[in-house]
Amino acid sequence: MPVLSRGRHRNPKRGACFMELASYLAGERWSDHPSCTHPLLAALARLVNDNTGDESRAKLVGLVPSIIGLTSDDLRVDARIALRCATTALPVAAAERQLALAVSVLAAEEMLARLDGAPSGRMSEQSRRAMEEVPQAAEQARRFSRAARITERGFRRYAAPNAVQLSVVGIVQACVPDPDALLRQLLEDAITDCVALIRGPSVTVPTGLLAGQGRT
Repeated sequence: MPVLSRGRHRNPKRGACFMELASYLAGERWSDHPSCTHPLLAALARLVNDNTGDESRAKLVGLVPSIIGLTSDDLRVDARIALRCATTALPVAAAERQLALAVSVLAAEEMLARLDGAPSGRMSEQSRRAMEEVPQAAEQARRFSRAARITERGFRRYAAPNAVQLSVVGIVQACVPDPDALLRQLLEDAITDCVALIRGPSVTVPTGLLAGQGRT
C-alpha cells in the first residue's frame, strides 16, 4: 500500500498523496485528480495532505475510503465546501486574511440562498458565529458584498476554490496549538457535509474511518 507523502507521485512505489491513494483504492487510473471525488473536495484533500506534517499525515489515511464516490454537479456542494472552509479558518486566521475569508463566507451563503430560493442575506448559525469572532472584518465584508454580485459560473471557477485555498493557508499560518489537527478536522467536516448533500442526511461516515482506524 502506498505511503502518504507530499506532492504528486509517478507511481505507487514512490508514495501517494491523499487523492492518488483514493484513485488507487477506487480502481481508477493513478491520478491526483480522480473522477471518483468532487473536484473541490479533492482540492481540499490535496491541500490538507500537502500542508500537514509528516507525522500527522498518517492519520489522514483512514479518511481516504470515505471520499470515494462523493461527486456531484450540484453547485450546493461547492458552496458547502467553501462555507465549511471559510467558517473554520476565519476565527483563527491572521488579521490580514480575515476580510477575504469573511467575503468568502458571505459569497457561499448568498449562493446557497440563491440555489435554495431563499431570501438574500440568509445566514446559518455556523456563519453567524464565525463572523461574530471578527466584527471589523465582517462589517467590511458586508459593505464589499453589497456592491458585488457573483455569477454561478464565477463562484464555481474562482470564488469557491479561492475560499478553500485561503482557508488552508490561513489555518497553516494561524497561531493555534495544532494546525494539523484543525486541518484534519476541516477535511472530516467537509466530507460529512458532502455525504449529507450527495447521499442524504440519513447517511453518515463510519466512525472508524473518521477516527483513522484501520490504517495501513
